[in-house]
Amino acid sequence: MGMSILKAWLICGLTVPFCGLSWAQEARWTEDRANQWYQEQPWLVGANFVPSDAINELEMWQADTFDAKEIDREFGWAEGLGMNTMRVFLHNLLWEQDAAGFQGRLNEFLTIAQKHHIRPVFVLFDSCWDPDPKLGPQHPPIPGVHNSGWVQAPGRLILADSKQYPRLKAYVEGVVGAFANDPRILAWDVWNEPDNNNGTSFGKIELRDKQRLILALLPQAFAWARAAHPAQPLTSGVWGGDWSSLDKMSSVARLQIEESDVISFHNYGWPEEFEGRIHELEQFHRPLICTEYMARGAGSLFDTILPLAKKYHVGAINWGLVKGRSQTYLPWDSWQRPYVLETPTVWFHDIFYEDGTPYRLREVEVFRELTSRR
Repeated sequence: MGMSILKAWLICGLTVPFCGLSWAQEARWTEDRANQWYQEQPWLVGANFVPSDAINELEMWQADTFDAKEIDREFGWAEGLGMNTMRVFLHNLLWEQDAAGFQGRLNEFLTIAQKHHIRPVFVLFDSCWDPDPKLGPQHPPIPGVHNSGWVQAPGRLILADSKQYPRLKAYVEGVVGAFANDPRILAWDVWNEPDNNNGTSFGKIELRDKQRLILALLPQAFAWARAAHPAQPLTSGVWGGDWSSLDKMSSVARLQIEESDVISFHNYGWPEEFEGRIHELEQFHRPLICTEYMARGAGSLFDTILPLAKKYHVGAINWGLVKGRSQTYLPWDSWQRPYVLETPTVWFHDIFYEDGTPYRLREVEVFRELTSRR
C-alpha cells in the first residue's frame, strides 16, 4: 500500500479488519501496462445505463424484473450512435440473493452487449442516493424527482458494521472472479463517488462517520478485486475538490488515484472546467476516462464536451441513455422542488425518449460525426 494511504489510516485511527487479505499479494498496474491497454482500445464513448423500465440497479438485475428484450432494444439505439461502452451498476445484495442466477443474468447481459459491440464498465459499489437498499419489489418513482429510487451499495447498516465486510469480500471476489478473463468487459469501477454524503437528498440519515469508514474499506475493495486477477483494469472516479496535486486532494480522492489502474473522473461543468480537469489529471500519466458528464442545465453539453474528449483522447461516458423510471431527465434541484405541475425547460440527462426518438436530433448527429472518425 502507498505510504499516504497508511498515514491516512493512522491519522484517522481506523481499526477496520482486513478480512484476512494479504495486502502485498496484488499490485496496481504500472503506467506502461495501463497505457498499453489503452492504446489497444478504440476511443471509448458510451453512457451510464439502466434500462428505461428500471428505477435502479436492483430492479434492473433481479430475476422478476430483468428485461433482456428492453436492454437489447436500447443497446441498439446506443450502437446507432457509435457507442462502444456502457457504465452499469451492480449490487452486493444481488449476489447474496442468488449468486448463480445473478451471474447467469450478467452473462446474458454481456451476450446482448457483445451483439451491439458494447463492452461495459461494471460498478461494484456506490455511495449515492438512498442508503437503505432493500431487495424485492422497488417503490415506484416519486413524481417529479430525479433518480428517486436509486440505492447505495453497500447500505449504511453494512457499511457501519465491519463484521459484515466478509459478505462484501465474497461478492467482489465472486463477481470479479467469475468474469476476470472475459473480453466482453472493459473495466471494473470499484466504487462510485465513495465519499458522497448526499447532502441535498438523504444527508439527514447518512452515517456521520461515512468518510472514515470509506477510507478503511475502499482499499480493501480494490484488493479484493485484484485478488481475482482480472485482465481488465480497476478504477474509481474522482469527482470533486482540487486535483492539481496529490497533496491538495482529499484523502478519499488521493486513495482513488493511487489505487486506480486507469484514471476516471466525473465532471458536469462547462467545457472550460472539463478541459481544466483533464489537464489536472494528466500529471498521473495514465489513461483518462470521464465516467460521468452531460448535464444540460449545468453547462455540460454533448456539442462542447465530446469534441474536447476526442481531442485529448479521453473516454466519455455520459449520464443517461433513455428517459425512464429513473427520471434523470429531471434536474438535481427536483429534490427541493419536484417538477410535478410542469416539466423542465430542458432535459437534464438522457438522450432518447422511451420509443427511441432522440430528445435533440443535433446531439445524435454530433455523436455519429465524432464516432465515425475515431
